[in-house]
Amino acid sequence: MPGTTVRQTVLTRAKRIVVKIGTSAITDEAGRLDPRAVKRLAGQIADVTASGVSVTLVASGAIGAGMGELDLPERPRTLPMLQAVAAVGQGQLMRAFHDALVKRNLRVAQVLLTRGDFEDRTRYLNIRNTLRALHEMGALPILNENDAVAVDELRFGDNDIIAAHVTNMQAADVLVLLSTIDGVYDGDTLLDVIERVDGETLSLATGAKSRLGSGGMGSKLTAAGMVTRAGEAAVIANAHIPNVLKKLLAGENIGTVFVPAKRKLSSRRRWIGQTARTAGQIIVDAGAVAALTKRGKSLLPSGIRLVRGTFEKGATVAVLDETGAEIARGLTNYSAEQLQAIRGLKTSQIAKALGDKPYDEAIHRNNMTLST
Repeated sequence: MPGTTVRQTVLTRAKRIVVKIGTSAITDEAGRLDPRAVKRLAGQIADVTASGVSVTLVASGAIGAGMGELDLPERPRTLPMLQAVAAVGQGQLMRAFHDALVKRNLRVAQVLLTRGDFEDRTRYLNIRNTLRALHEMGALPILNENDAVAVDELRFGDNDIIAAHVTNMQAADVLVLLSTIDGVYDGDTLLDVIERVDGETLSLATGAKSRLGSGGMGSKLTAAGMVTRAGEAAVIANAHIPNVLKKLLAGENIGTVFVPAKRKLSSRRRWIGQTARTAGQIIVDAGAVAALTKRGKSLLPSGIRLVRGTFEKGATVAVLDETGAEIARGLTNYSAEQLQAIRGLKTSQIAKALGDKPYDEAIHRNNMTLST
């Protein structure tokens, strides 16, 4: 599907979008929040919303806004200082959007998240329900990573990945990543379309992170890959292009568009494959790889060569081939200890090894998402 086709058949018909705005796009050179940039973006969101498109905004900039408010010359380096500056800046960020949007009769809602909110299935569903309710009330959800409380093990590290998870959570039609770059370049050539995000595509991420932001082209490409593998479109464009959001949704040829996979994943498969943190690994033989990837089969104990980690039944685990490449993720029917006892065995031998046989499959295909 070429870029023009995606723009005309997906972007122009989108009814639900997620927009991620980078720190550098709404702050000035000194690092202070730029009310004019916020106002321009807010005006576009208001216009798009008025046209019937549901918008969820993922807005970076809390640390940058805090730096400006506190007159800090550079981004802090220690976690406590980053958290403190984010706490100061988050209020400034929300106030700027509120003041810009209330004039357009659009209310805003702050939603601060950590990695654990996505990885826990119940909290994940609660977030989705909250976002749905906010949209029904006519409020614009503005999401950000909760930098003021998140520690390293609970951080995504940048809002590009959060935006991808939110896109998949809502099954939004398009993820729009707005920054201060025109799109993805191959050398000096701006790419109109990227058919598939793979290792070759990720090698194009040569740009450095911005001075104030935490992401870069690598995280944007990763985010686009997460969304397109789930069956939705993504686009990277320059936030400073006048009316960029409206132009994108009108199908204009700006930015780099990413082609969605032909098959859309269910919400459950998206969560299993891309959101839940893995508790361990299962290494399988070539026969199992073929059964999973080519024939759509469940994983049986007979194909398991090795089990790594300590986990209980129902945990999310990564399935690797013998070279170490991840081929799938799934919810295991057995604990790590049980899998160690039955690996390599036929299904008819499970009961003798464990004392009973609650399942034939180590991971059922309905609880599995392929990684490629």
